[in-house]
Amino acid sequence: MPPTWVLVVAAVFLLAALGFWMYLGVHILAPVPRPPRRSEKQYVTILPDGKRSEPKELPCWLDKWAAERELARRKAARPGTAERNEPSQLKIEEPELFMSVVVPAFNEEERLGGMLEEAVAYLQKAYGGAHEGGQGSDQEKGWEILVVSDGSTDATVERALEFARDHQLSQHPVPRKGPWKEVKEATHIPHGSIRVITLEKNRGKGGAVTHGMRHVRGKYVVFADADGASRFEDLGKLVEGCKAVEDKFGRGVAIGSRAHLVGSEAVVKRSKLRNFLMHSFHLLLRIMTPRATAAIKDTQCGFKLFSRNALPDIIPFMHSEGWIFDVEMLMLAEAANIAMIEVAIGWKEVMGSKLNVIRDSLGMAWGLAILRAAWILGVYSKE
Repeated sequence: MPPTWVLVVAAVFLLAALGFWMYLGVHILAPVPRPPRRSEKQYVTILPDGKRSEPKELPCWLDKWAAERELARRKAARPGTAERNEPSQLKIEEPELFMSVVVPAFNEEERLGGMLEEAVAYLQKAYGGAHEGGQGSDQEKGWEILVVSDGSTDATVERALEFARDHQLSQHPVPRKGPWKEVKEATHIPHGSIRVITLEKNRGKGGAVTHGMRHVRGKYVVFADADGASRFEDLGKLVEGCKAVEDKFGRGVAIGSRAHLVGSEAVVKRSKLRNFLMHSFHLLLRIMTPRATAAIKDTQCGFKLFSRNALPDIIPFMHSEGWIFDVEMLMLAEAANIAMIEVAIGWKEVMGSKLNVIRDSLGMAWGLAILRAAWILGVYSKE
């Protein structure tokens, strides 16, 4: 037998080597979001005369915030500087309206119209005309919808613009059938209230949501799935929940939750395999995520609302572009001490889902493992 000190040195060397290769492996496997392309920082909408607009520049709160953050860091690095502005203390520019809705859409020509029908009916009723309110206004007025076509190869963009044209020009547009209710009378909307952004290449749901949230103008921002599975009328519950937990900086997150539906007909009718994978993924979340995120019963519901002031602590540091992006958003919120609240919402299964139960469940588990390791090992950071 070799001496004890030799065994100890060998063990330390092996552990160090293992740690190095783990770090290197995570560094290679960790997703790196691609920067937006020139055309993706533009939008099209329908003009008052019914014509499709030329591409217009999207406002981007993130570009301005990032420039101010870099300036603050340079000032803080100067000799003799007594104070340092932390990123969360840098103010995001004032909102121009009350509610922004980001709708990620990949080949959603069939389902998008019904979702938009129910969305504009609620938004117009709850928050008035899309252009009411104004920058810095405390009124709960004004709304916008950003449809982010995630490299769609069908007529998703055309359907979104057709919807906007019909609902802008006609005082009595023909209603689209939504998943929740039969709309007897469609809602007339102001021009320019729906903006369509086209990503040149598919990035994944997380990439589309994050991209849209870089360009929102609202005091509150919600992302909602294009299939309309979440009852849009429950948006008011999310707003009230977010207001209830906001901190002194105005930061808060409200998470639409389907946890109360466990045991209901909508869940029981699912296949045993799907329910098994769902429970297995929730177990992994509880084991692999920080305490506040692990306590959330439904991290994957596509209906989450953020106060505008919470965005700078989340959106600039997002990496995940696939299905697991929701978890990273919540982990970032937790790391920034942003309060989160789960709010029960209505939800139903809608035909046409692009989720492959086995493949995507395994992909989410793998993505979660890489994501958690990247943050723990410092591959990802907020510096």
